[in-house]
Amino acid sequence: MKKIILYVTFIFLGTFCIVPGYSQITTKEDAVRKHNADTTLGWKAGGNFSFTFSQSSFSNWVGGGENAISGISDLNLFLKKTGVKSAWENNLQVRYGMQQLKKEGLKKTDDYLNFTSKYGYKAGKHWYYSALVTFTSQMTPGYSSDDASLKISDLMAPGYLFLALGFDYKQNDNLSIFLAPLTSKTTFVLDRGLSESGSFGVTPGQNTKSELGAYVKFFYHQEVIKNVTFQTKLNLFSNYLDKPQNIDVFWEVLLEMKINKYLSANILTNMLYDDNVHFAYDSNGDGTLDRKGPKLQFKEIFGLGINVSF
Repeated sequence: MKKIILYVTFIFLGTFCIVPGYSQITTKEDAVRKHNADTTLGWKAGGNFSFTFSQSSFSNWVGGGENAISGISDLNLFLKKTGVKSAWENNLQVRYGMQQLKKEGLKKTDDYLNFTSKYGYKAGKHWYYSALVTFTSQMTPGYSSDDASLKISDLMAPGYLFLALGFDYKQNDNLSIFLAPLTSKTTFVLDRGLSESGSFGVTPGQNTKSELGAYVKFFYHQEVIKNVTFQTKLNLFSNYLDKPQNIDVFWEVLLEMKINKYLSANILTNMLYDDNVHFAYDSNGDGTLDRKGPKLQFKEIFGLGINVSF
């Protein structure tokens, strides 16, 4: 891990010293001419909304089964401004899903809220000096799958705020690699019960936990074949001050297959690992949950639904 930190520091210093020499605009007149010729400059706004639905029904079915209805809505909005030597991007994603089972009632299947704002000033052909702010939480309470009365999460419990300074490699709208050797991560747990139990790594009774470390944010989007789009997001964070080898991971993969202008089939996977999020487990196989520790979290969703871009 010490070698990794040294490598990141080397990249930080080397880029800071070298990339400014690649600036392509030398005069104010050149900048004006480039601005007038480039129609991509200025403000741009848009978004995407999708709703994925699934339903199953059984009547006198010898194989067994339970009637179920589920749906997931996903809203993505963006607002960005592109200048001659600067770029400012703002993104909001809200995703929520519910499932209705005949015997168990209505349950939440997905709940995700994220806002990201990134500003960059051009340092080279594809490099930007960048600052990033990102906030992630959920909107409604979450309960244990083993005990429906046990609340394990809520709005701002947890909530994550990242403030990062670094460099952004942005070849085009399809690829971005953000490297931030200086990053502040704040974890919020505003629910009293979860705070008192020390959930999500906070000191019992406290509402926040602060960390300082390195952050990497990778984004890639590409149409692999006609009407089939692949998208992935990978976020990594290492806390310099406490167990830097235990890297927090958020990895999302989306495969979208368009049927026509409004219908699509989607496969979404999420993989999470946070050393501060602990789960109870049976350490000796006697049927008793006697220890707690971090675990790899994984989620997969497949569905057919409506997809509208604007």
